[in-house]
Formats: sequence, C-alpha cells, structure tokens
Amino acid sequence: MKSSVYKVPKKCWVGDQQKICYDSREEAEAAALVAEYDYGAPKLGVYKCEYGNHWHLSSQART
Repeated sequence: MKSSVYKVPKKCWVGDQQKICYDSREEAEAAALVAEYDYGAPKLGVYKCEYGNHWHLSSQART
C-alpha cells in the first residue's frame, strides 16, 4: 500500500495573519513562480521576515 507524505509548512504570524516561512530568498522566489504559473497568481514579491530568519511571499511585487 502506498503512503502519502505531506509536509506541513512552517508558518509565523505577520500582523493578523499567518504566512508560510521559506528558509531562503531563492526558495521563496521559486514558490512565487510556482504560484504564478500553476495557479495563475499575480506576480508575487518576497521579503525577509522582521520576526525571524526566514522569508515570506507578498502580494506586492518587489524587486
């Protein structure tokens, strides 16, 4: 029997919402591209979390 394994992403509170944590800028940028191409999301930006040593996606496109 095949067993499915699902990784639950780490999250942290940013303001009044929880956001997924990414370990590096590159990982967050890759997730933004996947969201754009696979789900038709608008271009997403990434930013370093002020509360920890990780990155988040932002609906505000940033460079």
